[in-house]
Amino acid sequence: MTEFYQGDIIKITGFKRQLFVIVSKNTFIRVAGIFYVCPIIPDIPAGPVHIEVKGKNGKSGTVICEQIKAIDPNVRGCNRIDSLSYDDIMNVSDAVQGLFEYN
Repeated sequence: MTEFYQGDIIKITGFKRQLFVIVSKNTFIRVAGIFYVCPIIPDIPAGPVHIEVKGKNGKSGTVICEQIKAIDPNVRGCNRIDSLSYDDIMNVSDAVQGLFEYN
């Protein structure tokens, strides 16, 4: 099985043109064998939970952080096509975590 990491931009079988970014921590991915992703949509304005990103190889768009999905890469075909910088990973992670913090 291919190893996946937080910040990987992936394609998932069944989603023709849709890209996703892995938002799970690396330890969670290794232990659980699954990961959580958020979609990356082109041409959407940035906002508090919509984070603009650009991959190291040029893939870009806006991560829609409130649309979190669990993916089992052993069941769904997943291919890494790019990865985010550490700064982008931190920005996306902060937005996702902010959805679940208490008041």
